[in-house]
Amino acid sequence: MESLEFNKVAGALLGTALFTMALGILTDIPFSHAKLAKPGYDLPEAVEASTGGNAVAAVAAVPFATLLASADPKRGENDTKVCAACHSFDPGGEKPTGPNLIGVVGREMGSTSFAGYSDTMKGFGKKWDDEALNTFLTKPSDYVKGTKMGFPGEKSPEKRADIIAYLNSISGGAK
Repeated sequence: MESLEFNKVAGALLGTALFTMALGILTDIPFSHAKLAKPGYDLPEAVEASTGGNAVAAVAAVPFATLLASADPKRGENDTKVCAACHSFDPGGEKPTGPNLIGVVGREMGSTSFAGYSDTMKGFGKKWDDEALNTFLTKPSDYVKGTKMGFPGEKSPEKRADIIAYLNSISGGAK
């Protein structure tokens, strides 16, 4: 290659590199911002709940009893459609994967003729009341260790209140 030919190629490469750098510097000008006094962003601090060994206990902004008082059983009925995959809401109806939920409020846990209860659920020895249902529906596997229920839980306290209001309406008002 002749020396003039090499100079042309090298000049073209250096010129392209210089043009690219200049273009980068020029495009930064309209998008520049003032230097921050303190680098980074202020993040909200996490609120730690004292759970006392129970992972599902949490600090609620509104007491659950207040949410339950204003809950809508019709919305709760709609929210239980996911439950209907495993549970029956018909009197006398049973499904092989979960017990019938008619009359669940006030009933002892694991006490129906449903054969698929885990040993933990059968021996739990408590009754389904509003608080027990709320805690269970938050995360079933934390409330009853070893439960066979695969439902991960309902995070929304408002939805849980609606569901429990619906379960109360189909349980004859038992608490």
